[in-house]
Amino acid sequence: MPGKPVDAQAEAQRLAEYLRPAIASHDLLLEEVEIRYSGQQPVVHVVVDRAEGTEGVDLDTIAEVSQSVSTALDADPRDTGAPYDLEVSSFGVTRPLTEPRHWRRNLGRKVTANLVGEENITGRLAEVGSAGVVLVPEIQVKKGMKPKSGDPVELDFEQIRRGKVEVEFNRPDTSPDVETIVDSNEEEA
Repeated sequence: MPGKPVDAQAEAQRLAEYLRPAIASHDLLLEEVEIRYSGQQPVVHVVVDRAEGTEGVDLDTIAEVSQSVSTALDADPRDTGAPYDLEVSSFGVTRPLTEPRHWRRNLGRKVTANLVGEENITGRLAEVGSAGVVLVPEIQVKKGMKPKSGDPVELDFEQIRRGKVEVEFNRPDTSPDVETIVDSNEEEA
């Protein structure tokens, strides 16, 4: 890691390309590299994710990736030997859904889609295809009553700026799965 660069964003992009093979060796994708400064010492923040699947990246894998990234940074031909802090993390629930694989990983969860030129839509993520998603909106009823499911809404990825997972602390474990909600809405129609 070189000393404080004039353009941290350009250095982050360079490091992203440089670190991509080290991360790929763990069957992971590099989401981003960010360089922040705390005084004179840079913090290199590396975010990784699985290419596909519904499981996240476990802590043992993060530790292995951290070691690989650290080794790669120490071998960087542009390394000045200046100290730096390294943070490696995985895609978290608060990060925006910007890629189809992010949406697939959150199938069945409550999400908000931020749409281009339209109102945001919040609902249960029922389907994720190659061209877009299907959300089943929740219709609010009187306070204290369980929300009802609205009609499924199909959204093309081109319509969606980004999405975010809505963290639910009180969602019952016995809630019906999304296919049941979609099927019951189709039967009512």
